[in-house]
Amino acid sequence: MAKRRSLQEDTVALKTKVRESSAKSETPEGNPAIRSLRKRLKRTQRKVRAAKHREAARAAKTEAAK
Repeated sequence: MAKRRSLQEDTVALKTKVRESSAKSETPEGNPAIRSLRKRLKRTQRKVRAAKHREAARAAKTEAAK
């Protein structure tokens, strides 16, 4: 199996793809390929936010246990 990229690496790659595709396209709002890239970007951003939130909660829980 291939090694998976981290969420941060995936987010950066998707941001650049969206930016490049939007610059090339005349109507980026109506382009379904750009729309799907934006949806994937939002999905990975949600995953990053959730992971950070879990990490913060875990840190708070260990501080409270002390």
